[in-house]
Amino acid sequence: MGSRKNRQTFFCLSINTYLSSMELRVDRYAHLENETIGRFYINDIYQCYTLEDEHREVKVKGDTRIPAGRYEVVLRREGGFHMNYAKRFADIHKGMLHVTGVPNFQFILIHVGNHEGDTMGCLLVGLTKVGKTIGQSVAAYKKIYPPIAAALTAGQKVFITYNDL
Repeated sequence: MGSRKNRQTFFCLSINTYLSSMELRVDRYAHLENETIGRFYINDIYQCYTLEDEHREVKVKGDTRIPAGRYEVVLRREGGFHMNYAKRFADIHKGMLHVTGVPNFQFILIHVGNHEGDTMGCLLVGLTKVGKTIGQSVAAYKKIYPPIAAALTAGQKVFITYNDL
């Protein structure tokens, strides 16, 4: 049947074929002074760590995490990140993972990065966590992106729920 990685990808994509929507989840568990650390799940299966900006009562553009809640994810096929990722991840890129419907926020993306300065209010993903940073971000992105993009291009709805634990 092929390598373990291929079997896992096939399994994930096969399950998505039978679901009308895909559910992503971020469980924020470390609320620090300048950043927030969490865990990322696809259909309740743990995938990687997350890093976001800190919570603020009054939003500071590009330096505040989005509120807890459930939002729709769509593919964004315009803008600088999209152009960059179309080259950087040419073999998998279909558009940026764009979190929509967030009150008073726009252009919230899921992308690579390792520390709070990389977030600009977006969600970063990484396979490892050391202190206030995440690592192996590109590997995490390459892990989560294909099944999410496949669901979206197949016409499924994708939602992400942010929980403050």
